[in-house]
Amino acid sequence: MNSRYNGYSFQMRDTVVREKVRFHNRYGIELAGDLYLPLGYTGQLAAVAVAGPFGAVKEQCAGLYAEELASRGFAALAFDPSFIGESGGEVRNVASPDINTEDFSAAVDFLSTRDFVDAEKIGILGICGWGGMAMNAAAMDTRIKATVTSTMYDMTRVNAKGYFDAADSADARYETKKALNARRTEDYKNGTYARAGGVVDPLPEDAPFFVKDYYDYYKTQRGYTERSLNSNDGWNVTSSLSFINMPILRYSNEIRGAVLVIHGEKAHSCYFSKDAFADMVRDNPYADNKELLIIPGAVHTDLYDRKDIIPFDKIEAFFKEYMK
Repeated sequence: MNSRYNGYSFQMRDTVVREKVRFHNRYGIELAGDLYLPLGYTGQLAAVAVAGPFGAVKEQCAGLYAEELASRGFAALAFDPSFIGESGGEVRNVASPDINTEDFSAAVDFLSTRDFVDAEKIGILGICGWGGMAMNAAAMDTRIKATVTSTMYDMTRVNAKGYFDAADSADARYETKKALNARRTEDYKNGTYARAGGVVDPLPEDAPFFVKDYYDYYKTQRGYTERSLNSNDGWNVTSSLSFINMPILRYSNEIRGAVLVIHGEKAHSCYFSKDAFADMVRDNPYADNKELLIIPGAVHTDLYDRKDIIPFDKIEAFFKEYMK
């Protein structure tokens, strides 16, 4: 299976230009990005760094969001986080709650030092698992003026507690860690890292809806790309270890910048956004610039690429309001 548009899952319009860029994070890992700019722009632009979903690459919906934002007058940087896609970092196909939060700040480093970007007007947008990373970055990086999360996952919560917190017990976590650490030993012996597998293929007839939802995006011409982990062999099995032990969003209620949290009403993951938003505004004296937007009838992957459903008008207005 090949991507539909020269390695990308979406089509570029002729009012936007795209160029390859490289930058590094504070761990010295070189990150790869696609910079989208309005054709024929003049002066300095407000800018947005975009990443996600978890296990996707910049040629998928991060790029779709960035291309759309560029068509609306923003400089938009879709990037591959550390260890995946075209970005650097060894070992490959591993995630980190710390390093991947840092990746957003590295993107801000890059954007804030471009002559065509107004350094006082920089925002970030995280999709799915990188929605949680984006909110975590907003709690750390005071340069980020506005943050949007779309169909957000808190990857530390789901790894430590299971879906809907159904495995939230010391015994359940112990058994998970025991299995993962046994896998570490085998990986070290073998000198390679076992992969967890991407979205299941072929799709079982009795698969739950959210698995079918992921299959429809990652395993079909709708969203498949060659470098996507979810479209192919997935993350390293042991990648989830640090997520079990290092929860993000601990200081989300100290975020002073504006945050817009978007989720589909019918998404299996909607509880992540609802709970994260409630925690973010609780006892936060800067709650007035925080907003939760639930999209009626939408499922998780509708906010990956359904331009008829993704509220781009709202996203544009939000960034313009809080990055002025």
